[in-house]
Amino acid sequence: MRRHRIEHRGNPEYYTPIYEMALSQFEAAADKLSLDPNLRKRFTNPKRAIMVNIPIRMDDQSVEVFHGYRVHHDTTLGPSKGGIRFHPDVSLGEVSALAMWMTWKCALMGLPFGGAKGGVRCDPLALSRNELQRLTRRYTAEMIQFIGPDIDVPAPDIGTNEQIMAWMMDTYSQFKGYSIPEIVTGKPISIGGSLGRVEATGRGVVYCILEAMSHLNMKPDGKTVVIQGFGNVGSHTAQILSEKGCKIIAVSDVHCGLYQPNGLDITALRAHVSRHQYLKGYTEASEISNPELLELPCDVLVPAALSEQITNDNADRISCKILAEAANGPTTPTADQILKDRGIFIIPDILANAGGVTVSYFEWVQGLQHFFWKEMEINERLREIVSMTFNNVLKTAISEKVDMRLAAMMLAIRKITESNLARGLFP
Repeated sequence: MRRHRIEHRGNPEYYTPIYEMALSQFEAAADKLSLDPNLRKRFTNPKRAIMVNIPIRMDDQSVEVFHGYRVHHDTTLGPSKGGIRFHPDVSLGEVSALAMWMTWKCALMGLPFGGAKGGVRCDPLALSRNELQRLTRRYTAEMIQFIGPDIDVPAPDIGTNEQIMAWMMDTYSQFKGYSIPEIVTGKPISIGGSLGRVEATGRGVVYCILEAMSHLNMKPDGKTVVIQGFGNVGSHTAQILSEKGCKIIAVSDVHCGLYQPNGLDITALRAHVSRHQYLKGYTEASEISNPELLELPCDVLVPAALSEQITNDNADRISCKILAEAANGPTTPTADQILKDRGIFIIPDILANAGGVTVSYFEWVQGLQHFFWKEMEINERLREIVSMTFNNVLKTAISEKVDMRLAAMMLAIRKITESNLARGLFP
């Protein structure tokens, strides 16, 4: 019987532009590494993907059915790790791409995790607290066979927070019959969360930016910074960079952007958001649109919102020296090449935003040991890991004559490849 050769470029079930982007990045690194075709096939699709229907009773007593997902991309290095997002655009293809990036991110940072991601297609802002709790608990119950401290450890992501993690931890513990805080990370301190976890992703972004500035012979004092997104990651990045002497001239959220060429008062801005939930209405800056914000001249641009924000349409108008990808996949492959040709120094997402999963690893370890670390110790360990990884990527980029993204991907894939070859193929 004749066997037909099939091109392994991802199953159509996962197809979305963001999944194609993740595959494109992987294939560029795999080509550079001359990766064995058999290993290439194993990495282009997730290990497993779970889709569930989540019926919950709404406050008006009607029943709504939401769609939930969890994807484990790879578990070679250990249990899978990745966030849970609640967002109207969540899809199988999106979480599959994010899970793939998590695999590379964990390998790059030297963490004993594989990559995972999950989410529920919903608008969390349209749900009451009680509806959110019922949604979270039912989602957790549907995933109970596929998560666990030694299987898959969720964390917060877009649209979720430490309260969502607390409900997940409690639901899992109720099923098991005893408290298991290490099932999730990013949970409240009072139930086993880690000091430093809330600001960890933003702090990691800052550490990468400072390393890039050092490489480019720049001093932080007075350097202008533009940040798209003022959620957990963007606001903490802004706060810490401001404390380091940088001037934050623009920030944005889903409703508007704010521009102040003399520098925004980040403490006052965060207080405004705490009171009003959004940036809109802040009177000490001019309103601008998100597209306008991305094109502002600055020293450092930090996309910290959603994916595919810098594209072929606007890449030639991006005016920064350093682009630090705090979001996942904010730059499309075509835009990536344009920025590279223009000499913009890009800190890729799997490096720039890896502070969150690194401190999640610290939280997981603390939970398993029932022994907790001081915040200064956590921040120092994070700084050490991020700085070491940044410089490893930089050395690879220089020695291999490639950009930082390709260098980071090559290091991560090489690590996973060596692990796969050592373990072999079952059966």
